[in-house]
Amino acid sequence: MTAAGDAQQYPQARAALVSGVACYAIWGLAPLVFQQMGHAGADAWEIMGHRAVWSVLWAGVLVLLARQGRQVFEVFRQPRTLGLLALSTALIAANWTLFVWSVNNGRTLETSLGYYLNPLINMAAGALLFRERIDRFGQVAIGLAAVGVGVQAWALGHAPLISLTLAFSFGAYGIIRKSVKADAQTGLFIECLFLTLPGVAYLWFLAASGQGHFLDSPATAFWLLLAGPFTVGPLMLFSWAARRMPLSTMGFLQFLAPTLSFCIGVSQGEPFGVLRAVSFGFIWAGAAVFALGAFRRLRAARAVLKGPVDTVEECLVAPMDPMGQDALDESVSPKAQRNPSA
Repeated sequence: MTAAGDAQQYPQARAALVSGVACYAIWGLAPLVFQQMGHAGADAWEIMGHRAVWSVLWAGVLVLLARQGRQVFEVFRQPRTLGLLALSTALIAANWTLFVWSVNNGRTLETSLGYYLNPLINMAAGALLFRERIDRFGQVAIGLAAVGVGVQAWALGHAPLISLTLAFSFGAYGIIRKSVKADAQTGLFIECLFLTLPGVAYLWFLAASGQGHFLDSPATAFWLLLAGPFTVGPLMLFSWAARRMPLSTMGFLQFLAPTLSFCIGVSQGEPFGVLRAVSFGFIWAGAAVFALGAFRRLRAARAVLKGPVDTVEECLVAPMDPMGQDALDESVSPKAQRNPSA
């Protein structure tokens, strides 16, 4: 690589890092945004209605920018693909609704735990469903996470159902989306389409019965309108960054989101006793072992191939936001690597 080539790549690498940090920071700060909607009087169902309605508009813009309109029509001619997307829509809607309800009911720490667990659950699912081999780092990481969940259950007096439901619904969503023959933007747009009709119907019911909050004040309307770009915008940042950044870097960045959510929960006074601290200690240790294992696999692959190995997909698992799973798959495709500016 010449000095001129390095000089040309540096600004793009820096921009990719900024985009990657920005998308995970947005996901991590999501509790604050949805809490503002809750403070305005909207419950989780009303917030979900607005998220569905306004997201489809922004997702449509992404489809147009990616010139994937033809692919959207092709998907509608494939019953199996539509069926899988309908199932993934149900999973993501459940995940979204539970997350929004949790952060508005003093359960932000439990959502943080769920998204720390997600990469480890994906690893276990890969071994169980796809016979993927788990190395010693993976085994230790899963073991530490399991201990952390057990301690969390002891601290709460019951299983951490919110954390486990978020993690497993997220993981199941990713598994289904990996089997869907549609690009990230196309799949997101169709999922939003599925959610639009019930979202519009519910918002219409709220407005007709005088229970809606959208027109209460300009500030309330602003926060509810923000649900659209706040859902789609981070995906766009992630997709752009993942094509231009080593997967090892994205692997470390993915833990930024639950860390920010954790800080929000603690700063807002959610219960955080000794047992809960010990629980998170085990989870953090598992996440650190997972990240170390991913880094070692990437370094080993680079040594074998004697070149960049950003296409080594197994070095990283799903990002924190459910909408990013197939964006990652698309970003590490050989075609994307040959033409990073695509």
